[in-house]
Amino acid sequence: MHHGSKTLSRTAIAIISIAVCAYSTGAGAQSSCANPVYLTFDTGHMETAPLVADVLRKQQVKATFFVANERTKKGDGSLGNDWAFWWKAMAAQGHEFASHTYDHVYWRGDIRGVKPTFRMQPTSGAFEGREFTWDAAKYCEQIGRAAERIQDHTGKKPLPLFRAPGGKTSPRLLEVASACGYAHVGWAAAGFLGDELPSEKFSNEMLLKKALRDIRGGDILMAHLGIWSRKDPWAPANLEPLIVGLKERGFCFETLRNHPDYRPWIASHGG
Repeated sequence: MHHGSKTLSRTAIAIISIAVCAYSTGAGAQSSCANPVYLTFDTGHMETAPLVADVLRKQQVKATFFVANERTKKGDGSLGNDWAFWWKAMAAQGHEFASHTYDHVYWRGDIRGVKPTFRMQPTSGAFEGREFTWDAAKYCEQIGRAAERIQDHTGKKPLPLFRAPGGKTSPRLLEVASACGYAHVGWAAAGFLGDELPSEKFSNEMLLKKALRDIRGGDILMAHLGIWSRKDPWAPANLEPLIVGLKERGFCFETLRNHPDYRPWIASHGG
């Protein structure tokens, strides 16, 4: 290769790198999003994950992913090494990440006492389905482990946020999580996109119509990367029509990094 070709190649690479960086950080995009909604995904069986990624890339929408090491249809875990390349690609496209607890652990109740202790039930991992008594340190370890794992895969620091599986929490549990550096994120009532409901009773058409009718500016939307129990998958069938329909209504899409309720927390907790 001639010297001039090398120079051109390096220049092209530099331009591409700058463009990727600008897209990843949302440079110049915040001011143009006057009426945002916040699309979030929790992990699941991951079969729909590549299709979800295709839609987000096509529509130039960035989302926030809450990650746990859930069982997948390939037999691995959603935070296993088989998915490392996919997560890294999503980070390069500018998406954000936060914890969903490593073993997708459901809060089942507080235990009375001076020190915070809880009844907890992992729904993934070696102890799937068993119920345990955990103290504050154990629960914080579960949140932090998922955050550390996604950072290992992506090279990108996750947001200091988490979502409890099922949205199940107590004030005491949230105090514990806050003390170890994580703020909890739920979703708007209209933002529950219904992908975990039985398709026999809640068709994709019905769910899409409801979402487009009810979603308002500032709402946090929630779906999954595959639900085992739903026979007619919500994604990707509803995802692109939802995004297109919301854009037509004048909405734009932001990650939780720019959500006004969480922006100060993120800034003060190393995000």
